[in-house]
Amino acid sequence: MSYPPKIHQDDNKAHMIAVMQQYPLATLISVKDNEPLVTHLPLIYKDESLIGHLDIFNPQVELLKNNQAVTVIFSGPECYISPSIYSTEQLPTWNYVKVHLKGTVAEIDNPEAIKQSMIAMTEFLEPDNAYVLEPNNPKMDAYLPYVKGFKITITAWEGKFKLSQNRNKKDFELAKDELIKQNQNSIKAFLDSLFI
Repeated sequence: MSYPPKIHQDDNKAHMIAVMQQYPLATLISVKDNEPLVTHLPLIYKDESLIGHLDIFNPQVELLKNNQAVTVIFSGPECYISPSIYSTEQLPTWNYVKVHLKGTVAEIDNPEAIKQSMIAMTEFLEPDNAYVLEPNNPKMDAYLPYVKGFKITITAWEGKFKLSQNRNKKDFELAKDELIKQNQNSIKAFLDSLFI
């Protein structure tokens, strides 16, 4: 048996790009001396690449240049699937949508290019233009010396879409409905419990 099961793999780039655009907060992983360095940050997909920036004091900065290898994970919706939701007898499982990317990273050291990437990210994250980051914003100019930009050239794509595709059509649909319901309900309950 091959692993992961092919039925849970999605090699459709359009599907993976849709996940990256809907859930842009990525997990960026580099390795130095067999020690993984991990940062969570939004990344923008453009032309087979990912663009991002981070604080110069982040220890991962030194690895985000010189075509170093990186792994990036984008996480979509996920949840526990109880056997009680199925129309047939099943075992418990966990369904999820993930995108794993491998790539090489180059530093963006031009302050104007970093500024433009910050503006582009704000435009992407503010689709209704509720806030516009202006190029002449004095706060951004003061912040720029503390920011490092980078561009990841994607070299490998892997979509991991485990959504009960191995079940009959009715159970697959029930699992999909459960994923939607659980994500809507669990986020509200979780946030309500944290911020009482």
